[in-house]
Amino acid sequence: MDAFFASVELLRYPQLKGLPIVIGGGRRDVDEMLSERFAGRALSQIPPEAFPLLKDYVGRGVITTATYPARQFGVGSAMGMMKAAKLCPQAIVLPVDFDEVRRHSRTFKAVIREIAPVVEDRGIDEVYIDFTEVPGGQREGGRVLARLIQKSIQDATGLTCSIGVAPNKLIAKMASEFNKPNGISIVYPEDVQTKIWPLPVRKINGIGPKSEAKLHRLHLHTIGDIAAQSQDWLVDNFGQAYGAWMHDAAWGRDDRPVVTESEPVSMSRETTFDRDLHAVRDRAELGAIFTDLCTRVAEDLRRKGYVGRTIGIKLRYDDFRTATRDQTLDDYTADPAVIRRAAGLCLKRVDLGRRLRLLGVRVGKLARADAIPQTAAPAAAEAPRVAEFTPDLFQPGAQETG
Repeated sequence: MDAFFASVELLRYPQLKGLPIVIGGGRRDVDEMLSERFAGRALSQIPPEAFPLLKDYVGRGVITTATYPARQFGVGSAMGMMKAAKLCPQAIVLPVDFDEVRRHSRTFKAVIREIAPVVEDRGIDEVYIDFTEVPGGQREGGRVLARLIQKSIQDATGLTCSIGVAPNKLIAKMASEFNKPNGISIVYPEDVQTKIWPLPVRKINGIGPKSEAKLHRLHLHTIGDIAAQSQDWLVDNFGQAYGAWMHDAAWGRDDRPVVTESEPVSMSRETTFDRDLHAVRDRAELGAIFTDLCTRVAEDLRRKGYVGRTIGIKLRYDDFRTATRDQTLDDYTADPAVIRRAAGLCLKRVDLGRRLRLLGVRVGKLARADAIPQTAAPAAAEAPRVAEFTPDLFQPGAQETG
């Protein structure tokens, strides 16, 4: 999907189309603020100059996505918003509306499955589609079917997407970025040398910043540079498995199937604070945040029909050092109170004397709730009780009670 989070916001605020917009930062209070200021007007009638600007943002949030006009200034996903403000101070900043994003995600995937049912879900805004057996799927190299998918998604959601059509998932992923937004790119096996080799090494999904840096030290900057090396040389420099994979990837070889069913390994929620918080001086605020994270991850589990046994926490300190702890329960759960109790015990095993910039809660070892005996799963009629736990667990040495 094209700039998915931002595009969903433009459905609500069509008057902002064509303007640089970044999504990220705060909680969802922009609508309320604008509605109060412009009482009686529809959201689509609020003037663009009334919206908050990136230059006025203060905090440590990161950008979820940006519209294409903002990307022209070098602004991109995962960039710190304060850094982005120096590149594009005039950009409008809006928070994420997760409910709307999830709703549109479900809709566009349902549309695709009606046309080509062999679909691999790759997150909230991306899928792989195997249309080998779809009648008429090979017409014009797949372009006819791609156009049908694009039109059907736009009719159902008002949103655009870009599609890469290729012999395998590796090249299709790269091709989907060739002609954004609302583009279709077809890559045949014989196109690898002309269309794939000139690309930077990072365009291979699986080569991250550390591998990129090492490749650059070895004077390899494009995918073609990698393809020019022998597999043995790549294995010597990057290890048996990774080196062999890198050689195949550079030559456009990928035999991974489209996987239609996959179970999540874990679910988590985390938040980065606007300012560093201390376990003692800010324990009430931390306690409230902690409760909210446990409640939200429990809601995620229940909404998707899962329960889990391993409860974990993640802390990031003011020096960016990260600590994680977890413990495995006897029974599966999706109960926020049980999750919070177990996560609270994990907190007792980390240093709470340092200031914190991030807090997260994770539930792993998942299973389908309907596959677990009722004695092990939480009763559906029980009302979650989370407020009984005090925030004092964030005080070093404190004992949790409930």
